[in-house]
Amino acid sequence: MTRTAELDAAPAVVVPLAPEIDFVIPVHNEAAVLEGNVRRLHTYLRAELPYRFTVTIADNASTDGTLDIARRLARELAHLRVVHLDEKGRGRALQTAWSTSGASVLAYMDVDLSTGLAAILPLVAPLVSGHSDIAIGTRLSRGARVVRGPKRELISRGYNVLVRAALATRFTDAQCGFKAIRADRAQSLLPLVADPGWFFDTELLVLAERSGMRIHEVPVDWVDDADSRVDIVSTAVADLKGIVRLVHGLATGRLPLAVLRDPASTGDAVDAPGGLAGQLVRFCAVGLVSTAAYLVLFLVLRTSLGSQGANAAALLATALANTAVNRRVTFGVRSPSGSTRHLAQGLAAFAVGLALTSGSLLALGQFAPHSGVGREVAVLVAANLATTVVRFLLYRAWIFPGSRRPPIAVDSGAIDIVAIDTVAPVTSTDGGAA
Repeated sequence: MTRTAELDAAPAVVVPLAPEIDFVIPVHNEAAVLEGNVRRLHTYLRAELPYRFTVTIADNASTDGTLDIARRLARELAHLRVVHLDEKGRGRALQTAWSTSGASVLAYMDVDLSTGLAAILPLVAPLVSGHSDIAIGTRLSRGARVVRGPKRELISRGYNVLVRAALATRFTDAQCGFKAIRADRAQSLLPLVADPGWFFDTELLVLAERSGMRIHEVPVDWVDDADSRVDIVSTAVADLKGIVRLVHGLATGRLPLAVLRDPASTGDAVDAPGGLAGQLVRFCAVGLVSTAAYLVLFLVLRTSLGSQGANAAALLATALANTAVNRRVTFGVRSPSGSTRHLAQGLAAFAVGLALTSGSLLALGQFAPHSGVGREVAVLVAANLATTVVRFLLYRAWIFPGSRRPPIAVDSGAIDIVAIDTVAPVTSTDGGAA
């Protein structure tokens, strides 16, 4: 037998390929719509998605036959598995399904398929390529097409405004049921996400953003599910509690976000400075000390330099010190890289403060030319309060906006999983999506 004949006769060795993307559908008592929508999604993925995939139905404590339907679908459809939990909770279902997946990209969508399926490829492609760490569908940015009632529109926009104000976030839509994350990033983040319910999404995104992960947003076509059974009141209360808990965790530094950042980075590494509340507390403390130092210097220099000269000299000295201290204490920047640039930007903030304080002294001289040192000090204190607000906004938005570099993954350890019932997916022999 020739060598060629031997190779032809040898049995083919099929090497199972891990799914590249796992689409998780968390469900609770969705027997009426589960089969039709899962089949529709599966058909679409086979026809349109250029990546290997698995669809995971994550049943959390259904009592209406949802689990039986899911298991039957897993026997009929390739690349479909079932994860069952005895406890209810969308966040809990996603934690379990994602933690037990072998895919390199983990996604999820609501069973009602309110989001147009054409957005799937734009959602996952930046993660497959490594361009981004997390991708989210957004109903609130330009380009999105949304069909829903005014009540839900108002609630959605109000909630996202609250999240942005309380947690200083940049993403536009926290609760759209259409998201994806790289598996290595999920491994780092999931142990820190505490909420088992609807706040899971928001908490995951806030922690990701604070860790410097890149979040990609995809405007989606979205049609409200008229049969939605979400209890808006109880969900809103739970979300508010989650926001308070997260603000407290960030402000006190209890969330170990520093371990998610690359310690070898030479950029503006941020060392867990806390959220908006924590930054305000630190900034005010530094500001009080700076103001006291400024007033002492002003009074000491006033006799020799005059009011305007003393104001400029005292403000310059304290502005440089204020920038250096806030860089380290308030915004947690430890790296020496960028310190010169930060001081230069601090001087720009100093120029704003100089204009406000000098203008206040000029106005005082015009309207009350014979004012004594006491009135000058009072005017300068008021002007410095305004300067403090402007300086904080400049620090936060311009000088120390936070690192946007992707972090390295860390070993998060095992995650406790409750009652998993899985059906292994069928593996395609050609390496493509079955």
